[in-house]
Amino acid sequence: MNANIVDAANAITPQLNAQRRDFHRYPEQGWMEFRTASLVAERLSQLGFSVQLGQAVVSECARMGVPDRQTLEEALARARAQGAIERWLPALEGGFTGVVGTLDTQRPGPTQAFRFDLDALPIVESSEGNHRPYQKGFHSLNQGSMHACGHDGHATIGLGMAELLSQFSSQLVGKIKLIFQPAEEGVRGAQSMVEAGVVDDVDRLVATHLGLGHPSGQVICAADGFLATTKLDVHFSGKAAHAGGQPEMGQNALLAAAQATLGLHAIAPHSQGVSRINVGQLTAGSGRNIIADSALLTLETRGATADINSYMENRAFEVLKGAAAMQGVSISTERVGAASACAATPDLVEKIAACLADHPGITQLVRHDVTPAGSEDATSLMARVMERGGQATYMIFGADLAAGHHHACFDFDEAVMPLAVGALMQIALNP
Repeated sequence: MNANIVDAANAITPQLNAQRRDFHRYPEQGWMEFRTASLVAERLSQLGFSVQLGQAVVSECARMGVPDRQTLEEALARARAQGAIERWLPALEGGFTGVVGTLDTQRPGPTQAFRFDLDALPIVESSEGNHRPYQKGFHSLNQGSMHACGHDGHATIGLGMAELLSQFSSQLVGKIKLIFQPAEEGVRGAQSMVEAGVVDDVDRLVATHLGLGHPSGQVICAADGFLATTKLDVHFSGKAAHAGGQPEMGQNALLAAAQATLGLHAIAPHSQGVSRINVGQLTAGSGRNIIADSALLTLETRGATADINSYMENRAFEVLKGAAAMQGVSISTERVGAASACAATPDLVEKIAACLADHPGITQLVRHDVTPAGSEDATSLMARVMERGGQATYMIFGADLAAGHHHACFDFDEAVMPLAVGALMQIALNP
């Protein structure tokens, strides 16, 4: 354990708190992180990192769930008004909001990568008097968007790590890549960075998250409980008709979507592991006396393995097609998110556990946590690294929370940030 690293991480605590609160004040949802990404790129550049961003690190054809052009343009204009760094915006325009900073030590060694996410959620932040961001004046200024999952902390930890990597560069070997990923929520962004080749040269990848039900001081070296998932938007197209005068002339998209909803939730679970399906939204119709000619159904499948998730997805398509056929309507589907299931590399987990065994501030070091915890975009990056012979893990830095993730009162213990910065630096120094 390098005591100088711990001291250096603690020394930048005020800087970390200020940066996190700035990100929290100006939350930006997936593919619209123009201000956030520009600030990240600017700081990485100032610290001597080689910076890639935009389509250099985000594959256009692999993006999922991208907002429409008008929404992107409005978000870009807002980012400009809120202090985005202009010189980086041309590369980010159109929603290509990924950033990668690389520090090449020019000394032989592996390429290590650390992944941090940038995006916020479509949540209205609490204005209750006991909500600390509201009390302290750093609550969201972007109505309808909120950092309610800790990504403001993740991006801040990434920049804090960049600060220390620059300070201690003489002690490093190989290359260090800091990956700042857009659109993690809805698992929409990682695959686009995979397809852009961002991790094709990576020997070791560490992704991180704050909280997730673990208290401050507890560190999980490998969270292996994430489920493979697919997110689908399904559009039903039928034919309108007067419900009283000529109902037989219509093709009822609403009824098809409703039948599909019941059928989807009746799909048999898989015997080989956890499986999930959920219809989260059904929107249809224009009036009580009109046969609905269109409907939108949004759903997700999940599975403990990629095969189980594929089973759920394939059965879902069969149900959707059957329901559409029953009502004589057509369907079109759009995949708006997807992630893999990926267990950590055991050797890397053991190495991290040994590296952090006596790290100050860590009160409990856990090697593996396999509790199902939803799905996580970073698994796509992990899977690509492993496919190419590298090692990867997903770490959790426990953090006491004011409310659960994705809650309007979410807030986390900021003291965890310097702890995470120091611990990740210890990992970087021990390739």
